[in-house]
Amino acid sequence: MANQSGNSCIVYLNKMKPYLLMVALQFGSAGMYIICMATLTHGMSRYVLVVYRNAVATLAIAPFALLLERKGRPKLTISIFLKIMALGFLEPIVDQNLSYLGMQYTSASYTSAIMNAVPAVTFVMAIIFRLEHIKIKEARTQAKIIGTLVTFSGALLMTLYKGPIIDIMHSHKASHQANHSSSKHWLIGTILILMGCCAWSAFFILQSITIKAYPAELSLSTLICLMGTVQSAAVGLIAERKPRTWSIGWDSRLLAPVYTGIISSGITYYVQGLVMKTKGPVFVTAFNPLCMVIVAALGSLILAEELHLGSIIGAIIIAVGLYSVAWGKSKDHFGPAPSTTGEKTDPYQLPISATENTKLVIEGSNYDDDEKAAKSKVATK
Repeated sequence: MANQSGNSCIVYLNKMKPYLLMVALQFGSAGMYIICMATLTHGMSRYVLVVYRNAVATLAIAPFALLLERKGRPKLTISIFLKIMALGFLEPIVDQNLSYLGMQYTSASYTSAIMNAVPAVTFVMAIIFRLEHIKIKEARTQAKIIGTLVTFSGALLMTLYKGPIIDIMHSHKASHQANHSSSKHWLIGTILILMGCCAWSAFFILQSITIKAYPAELSLSTLICLMGTVQSAAVGLIAERKPRTWSIGWDSRLLAPVYTGIISSGITYYVQGLVMKTKGPVFVTAFNPLCMVIVAALGSLILAEELHLGSIIGAIIIAVGLYSVAWGKSKDHFGPAPSTTGEKTDPYQLPISATENTKLVIEGSNYDDDEKAAKSKVATK
């Protein structure tokens, strides 16, 4: 009985592991928004922040990759290297730079809310690259499509309507950043953030493809951060030529690169790749609303940011759309597999995800059954 109870506990923890990892990532991402906003407000260049962030991430993950994956690291082909170069361009350069600039035009809480459009954009891109299969008559497909449209509607509402200020933390502190942001064109800021969303979604899609060809999460994360460092340094040296711009001290200019490098880039890339192998790219992006809530609370409390009614309503609409997409995606992974032998199947058994010419294929059999079948084939040879 004790062994059965222990095994059941282990099985339950294994099932909950992807959820716990993604929830933890959202807390880390919330801290990134707050720290980066404070650092950028105090004058740090976003180009410099991106370079240092990825350099710190590379140094933090590289030792673990060299030690833990020295035997199982696959061969780095030209095709995989080009994919890694593209990953280093999409996230570290395009997404991070555009998101930081958009955040300077708006606010941390507004940026985190708009970033909830990533799952819908990821879903559209997954259809284009045939990582998602569309069957209009199925409820799960209808949920994904409706959720995508609702998400874009929420983002459009946030762009076109600000509304009155809502002080959720009952704070009466003046905010220079809030006043500064209100004088900017929020439309431009929103467009920049949405462009960052597209780059981030493309990163998820390409990462899900690359991780199957190069299944060494730590090594892949290290190479992405390294390529991001090299490419962002080239851009940064052109954009910021004054040496003092690259100097840092014992303040937020040091905290921001270290925190974002270790938490938001290094650990996040690794965990995303780990979860993506079994859950897919849409699942990874389905936990963003939690980050939005945390950032809204901390932004109002620490940064004294002003929340507008339009942002709150739009964020709620985006969250509803996101969970509609996530619900449809959950049916892909947790729907009971049809049994061709008449035997009962475990409704909690995850279907196997495989790739066939970079196309996501959902198998209907359990892992144990497939493993036994494979062993029996070997034994009969």
